[in-house]
Amino acid sequence: MSELPNALSPSPARVERVPVAIGLMLGATFVFTCTSALSKWLIETYPIGEVLFSRVFIPLIVLAAIVLPRKGLAVFHTQRLNGHLLRGVSQSTSQTFLMIAFSLMPLASAVAINFSAPIFATLASIILLRETVGIARWSAILVGFLGVVIVTAPGTDTFTIGALFALANAVMYGTLTAGVRGLTATESTETLTLYQMLFMSAAFSLMLPFGFTIPTWADAGWLILNGLGNGLAQVWWTRALHLAPTSAVAPFQYFSLIWAMLLGFAIWGDVPTVSLLIGGAIVAGCGLFLIWRESRPA
Repeated sequence: MSELPNALSPSPARVERVPVAIGLMLGATFVFTCTSALSKWLIETYPIGEVLFSRVFIPLIVLAAIVLPRKGLAVFHTQRLNGHLLRGVSQSTSQTFLMIAFSLMPLASAVAINFSAPIFATLASIILLRETVGIARWSAILVGFLGVVIVTAPGTDTFTIGALFALANAVMYGTLTAGVRGLTATESTETLTLYQMLFMSAAFSLMLPFGFTIPTWADAGWLILNGLGNGLAQVWWTRALHLAPTSAVAPFQYFSLIWAMLLGFAIWGDVPTVSLLIGGAIVAGCGLFLIWRESRPA
């Protein structure tokens, strides 16, 4: 078999750039938080399948227009087609569960439950990728999750049908994170993202015949913006997993809580509660500790 083009060839040894990966993950969580809020608002008017399709088909077109003129069809060259297909099916299911959760419960509650994903990601990275997870990373993950518990103060009313869908999304999203990390050993960010958007577009297109509403011009703009934001966040998220172990970057998904708090105050004037400030400080402290630890020379 002929060699892959240089741009797509796996390097002989993976170069870890943990601080850069952490920055990309922080950016991805911010954009994901924005698009999650926008998606919840859109599904109040439009079918879930239509919103999901716009979130992946729009970035597929844009990314293809950027990547294909530079790399051509060689970007689809892969020996891991089954892995890409499995990822597409898994993430399509995960995203569907998340949208259903958004439609059944408050955004903050669904996002908070999804914060358990890093724990499943770390467990999957141990089982599937044989990554070594030291006491510092485990402590950051568990203490960060404690901060989330303080913020949400979950009670019996938290465990609704919507919460079950949110938890199912968290399990799938966490294991998916570890699976993508495994694919990054041989696949480029462009290849991973294009295959992801392609398979998910095909999956969500099957939902369109069961519900489609022609959007207004204004809402069409929001749908497009939602798709562009989701695509950008996916690229950053995938690149972060290229550059660092899953267990090093997964805890920074907790920062979605910080972004949600800041956006809520800036846009809607939501004044943070004491529990939100305490829990947010714990989450931020765990992240800053990992930045300091991962930035030190080996």
